[in-house]
Amino acid sequence: MKPDLTVSLGGLQLRNPTMLAAGVLGLSGATLKRVAESGAGAVVTKSVGLIPREGYQNPTVVSVRCGLLNAIGLSNPGIDDFLKEMPEAKEGGVPVIISIYGCSPEEFATLAERCEEAGGDAVELNVSCPHVERFGMQVGQDPTLVSRIVKRVRSRTGIPIFVKLTPNITDITEVAKAAADAGCDGITAINTLRALAIEIETSRPMLGGVYGGLSGPAIKPVAVRCVYEISKSVHVPVIGVGGIEDWRDAVEFLLAGASAVQIGSALSTRGLNVFREITRGLSKYLREKGFRSVREIVGLSHRHE
Repeated sequence: MKPDLTVSLGGLQLRNPTMLAAGVLGLSGATLKRVAESGAGAVVTKSVGLIPREGYQNPTVVSVRCGLLNAIGLSNPGIDDFLKEMPEAKEGGVPVIISIYGCSPEEFATLAERCEEAGGDAVELNVSCPHVERFGMQVGQDPTLVSRIVKRVRSRTGIPIFVKLTPNITDITEVAKAAADAGCDGITAINTLRALAIEIETSRPMLGGVYGGLSGPAIKPVAVRCVYEISKSVHVPVIGVGGIEDWRDAVEFLLAGASAVQIGSALSTRGLNVFREITRGLSKYLREKGFRSVREIVGLSHRHE
């Protein structure tokens, strides 16, 4: 019998636990639709704000030995233009989660309200960008501020709210608890690690924005640890993200306590087929282990402490 791969995240129903991560292929409706048709269970858009933002000068992404380093600078066309992409994005037939950022609870709430009006299935609050002041991890490092943001958004919208957390903090569970207690529907962990790369011939930082966010295989053990800790600390689902390249990585996150996983950097090396490859591998793993549902392995590793 084929294992059941469907999952429920804060009221959203996913056909399988794979999702497109924010910031990757998530700016046009056509691309989001294509990702959905490639097998993803849900898609998350690029982060958008109230007004257009140019971001940093090139280079914005560089390859390092252990992954990718990026400093895009939250470039986006602004919420008004972006929401024009929603009708085509929705044609993919899977939940469309809109990633939003702001510098105040009111900005987040206004954006979430607009997203719901435009047909967004959920919002993911980006309080964790590691390379943009005022809008990123400085927000997400303050449990009180995160709580205020979630409460304000919750008061203005009825769609599910996910909060994407930064690993650049002493105790990530403190912020996760604040977000969950404030009424969010799930936690996404983690965003990229703050990092820096220097070109030794010129002695200059490689990125136009100097500091960047490290993603890819190098951060997977950190992400797995964060998911493990958070899932034991909160009563809402956890979405794992960070260095997932194949079904084995996905299984590790699920065992650590993630109910779903997001894929980002792997798209640059594995292409859109990565969603179906992970789903097939996960299904085979469950069948061989005798599990009837993917939900049966979520947090299973906690039993072995």
